Amino acid sequence: MRTRIVGLLSGLLAGVVLWGGATAWAAAPVREPVLSKESQKCVGCHRELTVNIYQQWGKSKHYGANIGCYECHRADSSDADAVKHNGLTISVLVSPRDCARCHETEVREFTESHHSKAGRIMGSLDNTLAEVVEGNRGMVTPAFPNGVSAAAVNGCWQCHGSEVKVLKGGKLDPATWPNSGIGRINPDGSEGSCSACHQRHDFSVAQARQPENCGKCHMGPDHPQIEIYNESKHGINYYANKDEMNLHSSKWVVGEDYFAAPTCATCHMSATRELPVSHNVGLRIKWNNRPVHSKLSHLTDAKWGLPSASVTGDERRENMKTVCVACHAPGFTDNFFTQYEALIDLYDQKFATPGEKLYTAATAVLKKARGEQYAAFANKIDYTWFELWHHEGRRARHAASMQAPDYTHWHGTYDLAKNFYSEFVPEIEEIIADNIQGVAATEAAALEKLLAEVLASSDHQWSQGKVNPEERAEREKRRQEFLNRYK
Repeated sequence: MRTRIVGLLSGLLAGVVLWGGATAWAAAPVREPVLSKESQKCVGCHRELTVNIYQQWGKSKHYGANIGCYECHRADSSDADAVKHNGLTISVLVSPRDCARCHETEVREFTESHHSKAGRIMGSLDNTLAEVVEGNRGMVTPAFPNGVSAAAVNGCWQCHGSEVKVLKGGKLDPATWPNSGIGRINPDGSEGSCSACHQRHDFSVAQARQPENCGKCHMGPDHPQIEIYNESKHGINYYANKDEMNLHSSKWVVGEDYFAAPTCATCHMSATRELPVSHNVGLRIKWNNRPVHSKLSHLTDAKWGLPSASVTGDERRENMKTVCVACHAPGFTDNFFTQYEALIDLYDQKFATPGEKLYTAATAVLKKARGEQYAAFANKIDYTWFELWHHEGRRARHAASMQAPDYTHWHGTYDLAKNFYSEFVPEIEEIIADNIQGVAATEAAALEKLLAEVLASSDHQWSQGKVNPEERAEREKRRQEFLNRYK
């Protein structure tokens, strides 16, 4: 199995990546003999006008390879965002297509990943919240004469990426630039932003490997990966032993060049003894925990038409295991994944599946009762259900996947259960009571029947005082044993 996986990945990923240039297997790192006359001209001004950029570049491997401003920013006059600048034709924005002039393999891997597709959130449920529920059309710019929501511009778009709009003369619309969102839609048609992870202009490999780098976006109530990582043993060991992490090394193989702890990059991107570096962060993730119901990652890739759909969820799991066993015994690793998938099953069986059915039926009641006046997120139950799966359900699943017990329980399954029983179910009951005699009586009766079925199920009957006598006796026995033990 593992041989097949490595073979698949070799075809998809095309080798070990060295940050200094192209892939190690495909070609030697790109290095120019001298700094070009165009870049020398740039440096002559920028060393005085923007000394911070000049110094950042001076610390970079680009500087050592004589790759300067012009090599990255040069543009053709036909480019949508091309501008004339001191006798040169350049673009302010550097897209993945520009980076691919030297980093072809890395850009190909990245553009085949979910990261580069993050800008496709535009128009989704999340963006509807930012544009309509939270926002208005108060931000008026040349590209948005009818206005756009500042909540979306300053929030969603800065992580997911904006669709960069070019104005007359090559200037970029202020609603869409500056923006380093990882799924940014660029004027040249490419998707993504390399600078989302590799901050300009030093493009430090050490910076890109640190967990804080991912924490810009992977944080907060709905996907708190950085908080989860910090709580986990992995995060604790990292911060305690950061000076042993060898972060600046060009070759960075877990279990070979460092042992103290993994970072986000270790598990999702970096080399192991068996796997090459990959800029497609999904190839070691079996489950996509973003939706209401966890979905196999390769099925999401297939939906988006990505070549990596050929790498199945089980193969991705094996890929991740090659990272885990660099530090952990196989039995430890296998048992961890058993624990994790049991949590996914619990969430789906007890909350996601019945909750979605109840919410769909409740929405049918509200739509029938209110007709044209019905609006999503104008009802309390819309927020309750959204946060059940989008916040609490995600937190529990993400935390279990990264060994963070407090986030799995108190920020995850506890909040999920508390809000299911104390908010969601009472709101369902209120909708039934308000509509059982009205124009939506048929729909309300169907909802009432469904709620009764859910609450009578083995997962929820406890809330009705209907616990199996044998189970009740067993739990009482255990309670007494606990009390006797800790007198």
